[in-house]
Amino acid sequence: MYDAVLFDVDDTLCRYRRDADEVLAEAFTDVGVDPYFGQDHYHDRYPEFVDSTDGIDHLREECFAAISADAGRDPDLGRAVARAFAAARDHSDVEPLRGVHDAVETIVRDHRIGVVTNGAPEMQQAKLRGLGLDDAFETVVHAGYDARAKPHPEPFERALDALDADPTRAVHVGNSLSSDVAGAHAAGLDSAWLDAGTTPDPTPTHTLASMSDLTTPPWV
Repeated sequence: MYDAVLFDVDDTLCRYRRDADEVLAEAFTDVGVDPYFGQDHYHDRYPEFVDSTDGIDHLREECFAAISADAGRDPDLGRAVARAFAAARDHSDVEPLRGVHDAVETIVRDHRIGVVTNGAPEMQQAKLRGLGLDDAFETVVHAGYDARAKPHPEPFERALDALDADPTRAVHVGNSLSSDVAGAHAAGLDSAWLDAGTTPDPTPTHTLASMSDLTTPPWV
């Protein structure tokens, strides 16, 4: 059905064992200030800084500074919270989503495989190492660093170039409708969306109940 399969990382291959709210609470305590924003606010603002910062630590400092300024707080306080967050966050402390290892092992038998992920190289490579999948993929494109951030088509195009694959014979697997599905379609790929229990918009080519679906027809 396809020659190449691309994968997202966060909430597709894995999730952190400690969520961002838990790490934020520790960071606020370390800085000595009551919490004034949570992970939802952080994650909502995160994409604004992907293309304009160098590395995850710089991104987080600028993101937290902007959140702080909007809350009437000193931006440098936000940067201090970001540094404490970085000290507390272990990017390799991740757990695979159900069926991930079987899915990758099955797909690689008959497909060329790669990763297209929004995230800094040092952060995303640590996650792949934590999963034991750091050598599993032929190419890894860190969108926002190696290329424009998803949903821009550039990172998908770069991955397909590395795999010598045609977009009409490729599919991208991910959990985000706005970056994974929309980005794949913008680059001419099909999409396989991990169902989050919401009404999909845009409509993905395929909907997966879990990564385990990739071990059954029509994928094999």
